[in-house]
Amino acid sequence: MVPFAGWDMPVQYKGRGLVSEHLATREFCGLFDVSHMGEIFVTGDDAMAEVQRLVSNDVSKLAIGDACYALLCHPDGGTVDDLYVYRLGDDEFMLVVNAANIEKDFAHLRAHAHQPQRIQDRSDDYAQLALQGPLASQILQSVAPGPAIGLPRNYIHPHGFAGQQILVATTGYTGEAGFEIYCAPSLVAQLWDALLAADERLSPVGLGARDTLRLEMGYALYGHELRDDINGYEARVSWAIKLDSAPFVGSEALAQIKANKSKRRLAGLEMLDRGIPRADYPIVIDGEQVGFITSGTQSPNLKRPIAIALVDRAFAKIGTELSVDIRGRMRQAKVVKYPFYVKAD
Repeated sequence: MVPFAGWDMPVQYKGRGLVSEHLATREFCGLFDVSHMGEIFVTGDDAMAEVQRLVSNDVSKLAIGDACYALLCHPDGGTVDDLYVYRLGDDEFMLVVNAANIEKDFAHLRAHAHQPQRIQDRSDDYAQLALQGPLASQILQSVAPGPAIGLPRNYIHPHGFAGQQILVATTGYTGEAGFEIYCAPSLVAQLWDALLAADERLSPVGLGARDTLRLEMGYALYGHELRDDINGYEARVSWAIKLDSAPFVGSEALAQIKANKSKRRLAGLEMLDRGIPRADYPIVIDGEQVGFITSGTQSPNLKRPIAIALVDRAFAKIGTELSVDIRGRMRQAKVVKYPFYVKAD
């Protein structure tokens, strides 16, 4: 257990371990307690327009029960946070934000809203579990059946469990099919136990494997691939930036960044030499630093070290060889395409 954004969180579970939990999620199914995430609601007659002014994606295209990934941006285009937007009703949106950023995001949203009283932090009203992997639909069907089962990514619908309503979204952070489930905190332990009892192949998963799973997919983690000083174009999430929709906080700056092309860009790295690259290790070419590692690990599926780095744009081309300064020793790596892990058909 370690401190994490004000919570005590498991790095791994006794008798299992990071690699076992990671591989179980890919092969069977993993269960994650992500109740630390924040839930901020925007409601009222103008909720759609309010959210549209605040996030980077085009939420006007969301029907009730739809979801999308988006960014909260500073006026200069830097990233306040990345988040998921769920449309729960005609005039009700739930924004799910990173745990460490709840207070910052809430303050940012209210500071830039036309009607800040319509924005409420309801994080204490929700617990969240993530059920991810090939068996996720089968397990959820046996415990809490409902309309989200069988849908593609980015939908959310009410289900029933133990006589109460839960919200089931077809979203996740592992690259596997599955669900993120929102429920009352008083219900979450019962739901956790019921899901684990449904199939002995289901593994609880801690923070360690959660990070290696997302890194194999090249998914951004706030504080690493996205930060106040790293914008969405540098982080390669331009698909979540819709400059043609209504203006949003930061859209003017991002339009300039897009027009001029970012000088930096995230790149996937595969180590050619031994050594595991970690966050903030320098990237060096011909004795000069040209970037730094944002995230790195030993990939459980690929069985080799991988990393994401923010580098000068000229060195982000696939096939480029460069050096990683690992505690004073130069280790060779090359730029590769990501996601690093692609599931076989």
